[in-house]
Amino acid sequence: MSARAVKPLLLRGARVVTMDPRRRIVDADVLVEAGTITAIGGRPVPKPAPQVIDCTGMVLLPGLVQAHIHLCQTLFRGLADDLALEAWLAKRIWPLEAAHTEESVYWSAMLGAAELLLGGTTAVLDMETVRHTGAAFEALESIGLRATAGKCLMDAPSSPPSLREPTERALQESADLCAKWHGAAGGRLRYCFAPRFVPSCTGPLLRAVSDLAERAGAVIHTHAAETPVELQIVQRDTGNDELSYLDSVGISGPRTALAHCVWVDKEGIARLARQRTNVVHCPSSNLKLGSGIAPIPEMLAAGCRVGIGADGAPCNNRLDAFTEMRLAALIQKPRLGPEALPAAQALELATLGGARALGLETEIGSVEVGKRADLIVLDLDGPHAQPAEADLISRIVYSARAADVRHVVVDGRLVVKDGVLKTASPEEIRRAANAQARRLRRAVGV
Repeated sequence: MSARAVKPLLLRGARVVTMDPRRRIVDADVLVEAGTITAIGGRPVPKPAPQVIDCTGMVLLPGLVQAHIHLCQTLFRGLADDLALEAWLAKRIWPLEAAHTEESVYWSAMLGAAELLLGGTTAVLDMETVRHTGAAFEALESIGLRATAGKCLMDAPSSPPSLREPTERALQESADLCAKWHGAAGGRLRYCFAPRFVPSCTGPLLRAVSDLAERAGAVIHTHAAETPVELQIVQRDTGNDELSYLDSVGISGPRTALAHCVWVDKEGIARLARQRTNVVHCPSSNLKLGSGIAPIPEMLAAGCRVGIGADGAPCNNRLDAFTEMRLAALIQKPRLGPEALPAAQALELATLGGARALGLETEIGSVEVGKRADLIVLDLDGPHAQPAEADLISRIVYSARAADVRHVVVDGRLVVKDGVLKTASPEEIRRAANAQARRLRRAVGV
């Protein structure tokens, strides 16, 4: 649905957490026209008359942004638990990805996107598998999530044969997907170039990715410094530490998002800050896989750009931005003291930080006139988020749950109303996703 086709929308009477430069919290109506926020506060009602959503007593926020997601893995939830990363990939994830069909990728993306929207995530940076990425884009176009997604690239001899592709074929398919989907759905969908990580990619592929992304104005999305084993492999194969090597092949700077960055020293942090490379913190995934705790407060203190993400369903097992915000704040406190990574910083990771990682900080991440209308409304009346007089940002980060989300707007379109997904049938998604998950399990013998 194009922005022009969306009826004006008036979100009336909310407590608005703007995340604007002054970090204002105001009681105001928010008016949305043609997919854009046109007023915060009083203004004559436009013609045609808008759809009015009564948000009295509720909290309105910018939509949450998750800058590292694998929608193709949603069907693998519960199939790869309690394994270290290397075994998790080799024994479960890579065989399951290789067994994907267009249909299973489509329903995996639909299932993940439904969970994300219902939980208040309005935009994601998504890495698909090596095949059938077009099917994921078709799902995203249908369900209404804002997404920057890309085909996974794996051409190194050490990559699993079931997923390894010739370099030129992988690059050409990526370029073709970029030509078709970058800027689709009125700009709601964008393409990213997504080499999996250094051990699975050759130097020529990574250099070509840098050039292609530069020409297309696209984001590069990859993993980095997730485990000590990964660092050792990169050092052995390239003679460089991983961040230096990525920089040497053009994978750095504001157009690059590096997921994890758990094992980064002081010199690496300074490099990331200097480059303005985006780091995407995935606390649940890093804990569940035993990868470690990323030095996020040190990165923020150095001036690094940091977002947040749930990663994929088989290493989390939820795609819940509220859980990630809460964990991001809590896990640093035993390391650095209770003042480390306060609630306001955690909320910024999930809004403006994610918007920067997607290259969309001028369009989303805050509630400001002129920005795209990606908005969520929370009902914090439940006992777990009371008393109401407590600090509002604290209630959002430490107390709120995905189930508190009542309304979700993406690009001006009301996609969740009263906690109900309006753009797809949850029953159909559940039925089709379970059928495809059963087929995948049989195919790989899990």
